[in-house]
Amino acid sequence: MRTVSLSERVMQSTAIAAVFILVAQTATAQITIPNMFPFLNPSGTSATYNTSGNGQVDTTGPFFQSLGSNGRSCASCHRIDQGWSISATNTQILFALTGGTDPLFRTVDGSNCDTNIDTSTVSGRAKAYSLLTSRGLIRIALALPANAQFKVVSVHNPYGCSDTSTLSMYRRPLPATNLKFLTTVMWDGRESTPPSTEKITYVTNPADLQFDLAHQALDAVAGHAQGNVPLSAALQQQIVNFETNLYTAQTFDFGAGLLNAYGATGGPQALSAQMFFVGINDPLGGNPLGTPFTSQIFNLFSSWNKTAFIGENARASVNRGETLFNTRPINITGVAGLNDTLNSPVIAGTCGTCHSSPNAGDHSVSLPINIGIADTTNSLGVSYLPVFTLQNLTTGATVQTTDPGRAMISGQWADIGKFKGPILRGLASRAPYFHNGSAQSLSDVVTFYNTRFGIGLTAKEQADLLAFLKTL
Repeated sequence: MRTVSLSERVMQSTAIAAVFILVAQTATAQITIPNMFPFLNPSGTSATYNTSGNGQVDTTGPFFQSLGSNGRSCASCHRIDQGWSISATNTQILFALTGGTDPLFRTVDGSNCDTNIDTSTVSGRAKAYSLLTSRGLIRIALALPANAQFKVVSVHNPYGCSDTSTLSMYRRPLPATNLKFLTTVMWDGRESTPPSTEKITYVTNPADLQFDLAHQALDAVAGHAQGNVPLSAALQQQIVNFETNLYTAQTFDFGAGLLNAYGATGGPQALSAQMFFVGINDPLGGNPLGTPFTSQIFNLFSSWNKTAFIGENARASVNRGETLFNTRPINITGVAGLNDTLNSPVIAGTCGTCHSSPNAGDHSVSLPINIGIADTTNSLGVSYLPVFTLQNLTTGATVQTTDPGRAMISGQWADIGKFKGPILRGLASRAPYFHNGSAQSLSDVVTFYNTRFGIGLTAKEQADLLAFLKTL
């Protein structure tokens, strides 16, 4: 009789569990999920650790309840088995199971456009929700700011929705977990202490983050869930209390095995104890304690650099990838928000220059930057997105972009195409990547950076970096 390997047992058990939970969510059933329950993804398994003390994720609270008029809950777009976001693959499965009738599929923002569409048939819904199923994208409609330093000359949107005063953009839902590490709420920061979008700071944190998340819940119910009554302050706080106790990370890798074995500190339980404060390890000198920046961002797998692991095996590859992330020199050029702000055409950096939060990997301060993800020339291809032609009201200069980003909030010409850097934990659960889903896989992410900044990674180095990112 053939011996069943550990990876096969994990795949079998978690595949059954994932289908059960997917069906349960589809049927709006309420279940309790134990802490550290493994959920299958293409690289292994991820898990969530809830620090609230009850040893489980209770799905009876308001985060999982329909609080609006269209059947949606917070969990419609933030699913535990998908890193508390949504993956395109699982969204396709959900569409197949429900014929596109699950509350996720609503024309308020789930469809490519909300006019001149037919959702009366399965084929019509498949067409209407194609960006949601192929890229995991939600349509975000924002009005041009009254103080905008630019005007919209034209909009070419292949799905309609070509209005020039209210722009339709397409973005990935951010994870509703690991929120302790946030220094910006939403890709463009529009929920970072509204209405004036003040920055989250060392002095005001965590009260400012708690306020932002509560306001985000209020806006989400009013908009995404089409709520007719404003969400009460009590329910806002319950949602914030729930999601700020969640930590999610990869726990098992099909190649490297358990990610907390042999002295490693992968997984969400260790992440929940990670020290963090706004400005920690900031490369631009924003650390309030004055501690110098270090590029050694991740130390999860430093213990795997031992004789027993040296050679062509999975753990050694992960260790090499972590080292590459921490130490590989990168000449940072053409990044609005960095090169121009520092008046430095070339910045000698590493991955950690932008992904500076220790063992989390997002910005440790509020830092919207433009690395070219929204550019029409994105090397990964963005032909599925609209193209906005914007003109500077003062200089007359024009630019084309697939998403104005932060500029739709600040109104500043300099903010066109700027977005925050997301937390990097739990990546394997929630493909595709970047705000617009232009990277279908983590391999695409590595390829983009290698091309964009001319890093010169060899095929082996790319494979090692990819192996590391999959374990986060």
